[in-house]
Amino acid sequence: MNKAIQYAITTTLILALLIGASLLWLRFEFERVQQDSDTLSTWDQVSVQTLDDDPQIQQPCLHYYPEKRAFFGDLHVHTAASYDSTSFGVTTTVDEAYSFARGTPLPLRLLGDPPDYQPPMLDIGTPLDFTAVTDHAEALGETRLCYTTDHSAYGSLVCRLYRGDVRLPVEEKMQSLMRLASFAIFGQDRSTRVCGEDGSLCRDTAVEVWRENQRSTEAWHDHSEECEFTTFHAYEYTLADQASNLHRNVIFKSSTVPQAPLSAKDAPTPEQLWGWLDETCIEGNGSCDVLAIPHNSNWSSGRMWFPYTNQDLSLQEQQRLAALRARLEPLAEMMQVKGDSECRNGIASVIGAADELCDFEKLRPPSEVIPDCGEKFSSGGMMLKGCVSRYSFVRYALTAGLSEEQALGVNPFKFGIIAATDTHIGAPAGVKENGYQGSHGNDRGIQNRLLGQVNVPGDIAKGSPVRYNPGGIAGIYAVENSRDALFAAMQRKETFGTSGPRITPRFFAGWNIDAGLCQSDNYLAEAYREGVPMGADIPPAPSGAKSSPVFIASANRDPRDGGNLLQRIQIIKGWIDDQGRTQQAVYDVAGAKDTDASVDPQTCAVSGRGFSQLCASWQDPNFDPQVAAVYYARVLENPSCRWSHYDCLSLAPEQRPPSCSDPELPWQIQERAWTSPIWYRP
Repeated sequence: MNKAIQYAITTTLILALLIGASLLWLRFEFERVQQDSDTLSTWDQVSVQTLDDDPQIQQPCLHYYPEKRAFFGDLHVHTAASYDSTSFGVTTTVDEAYSFARGTPLPLRLLGDPPDYQPPMLDIGTPLDFTAVTDHAEALGETRLCYTTDHSAYGSLVCRLYRGDVRLPVEEKMQSLMRLASFAIFGQDRSTRVCGEDGSLCRDTAVEVWRENQRSTEAWHDHSEECEFTTFHAYEYTLADQASNLHRNVIFKSSTVPQAPLSAKDAPTPEQLWGWLDETCIEGNGSCDVLAIPHNSNWSSGRMWFPYTNQDLSLQEQQRLAALRARLEPLAEMMQVKGDSECRNGIASVIGAADELCDFEKLRPPSEVIPDCGEKFSSGGMMLKGCVSRYSFVRYALTAGLSEEQALGVNPFKFGIIAATDTHIGAPAGVKENGYQGSHGNDRGIQNRLLGQVNVPGDIAKGSPVRYNPGGIAGIYAVENSRDALFAAMQRKETFGTSGPRITPRFFAGWNIDAGLCQSDNYLAEAYREGVPMGADIPPAPSGAKSSPVFIASANRDPRDGGNLLQRIQIIKGWIDDQGRTQQAVYDVAGAKDTDASVDPQTCAVSGRGFSQLCASWQDPNFDPQVAAVYYARVLENPSCRWSHYDCLSLAPEQRPPSCSDPELPWQIQERAWTSPIWYRP
């Protein structure tokens, strides 16, 4: 064996032993808070109220849009209050995140930067219409206590390791990951050295941080009649089960919210979270309303949307949980920095032609052959391990919901679509491919962004920074930019998501829609009058109606400078066949796949034909009135350069890392938008 190879193997083994020993030492060195088996009972007394004794009153909005306007925003944003932001050196505050959303450039400063360092400046360009800062409820208190110099927790070993005061014998780029691991090794537990014997120090401090978030959120909300900017009180519930992602963002309708954020440490199942939100907020206070938005199902090992009919529960309990979920989770996040969750090719239990566009922004390379989990879920999704389940992907979950409804009388997976960033640097909708500065702080440097695979100690997560992406953005169709109007639109699922561009898609269906509606001057008014929009059910066919419903799909390109032209609109159909199998079909309905549009690989300049606007009417050629189906539209831009290619081009050839020449990594992408579905029920 080559000596260099022997040395590399020996060094790797020693490093692994050192890391493993260090983590085991920490795990046993620190006592854990003994969780009460009935820990949720202590949360029943949490007050639900507006923090301010004299809250500002929202004035009626001056601008009203009867046919609804697309408002853009980000409902998944982390700041330095989140433990996995600060562990990577991020310093951005909640106020700075909201300021960035409103158009103020953000200097990307990290802890430890030299005083004379000039950080890169992030610029959103066009301000957002709405934003929610969703810091992790988990370790919200621990993070604050570890940086509170006059608190007893400050000098604890876990806090010293978390701050980076104690450094382990690993290379520099791994230090921040080790800092993250110092909290993560406690899993669902808490450290007694930081949180006290009963954990109350961390819970009480988390309440203080949550109240600070509320004050900032309320201060940035536009209460005037201009209604220029809407903020939502929100946080993230961050549950992982056997390295499988079950995270949710909790979004409140108003400033009347529970005065403590329930985390996965105290509610270790999503069902407990939904039940608490339902009882404490929705049923407990007439001014409180809430919804939860699951994200990164691509990391969930099939657990995110595992059917209730596959679980060993009574029919009554299956129906109860399905109804609770349907009420609390009307939306799902299609895409964010950690990948696209729409669909995946190569899943044997999905019937239908392969969809080449399902290869978009996958953390596990599309070429990887992965066994199908079938009707079981797996583990290790956050480590990019285990079999692949169709229940990890939005398209197939929507389809599974059809059979769930047939069996249970309620569809637990009847959700609309949004996208988000999941930025951990406090930069909501910082989604530019050209000029991307990373998403977590440790990827601020170009060489770190272009890294290949990185394993995070402690089985926390695994990934390749170069396979991350800038994330997406949420779109909401509402009559005005107010909390009430936007929240109502989210509940009725009249939403969409994009991979970053501000494309505005529309999607309608109805029995009596005129097939020539796209040419009408009153397109929107007629579409709303004769049909239903995205997020709705097609009503029963009236007498004399067409043999199948008419769908109308349209889209406008991103009108801003640098916005690309559109290529085409597709309609995706999902259904369960008479053998109980998941079926899919993709139809091109507007535009054209084969055009002369191209991208110059040396400059990233785009050229060729495309469309500023597309619109088409369509009827399902295989419509069966006896078979339930779900439909959504996907809008594609012409190809453009991926962020990693811009980064590679900015380096001299001899400075480019291996990822710049990796044939498995796409150098160009097709940005896109997804509408919420429309359902047909026999």
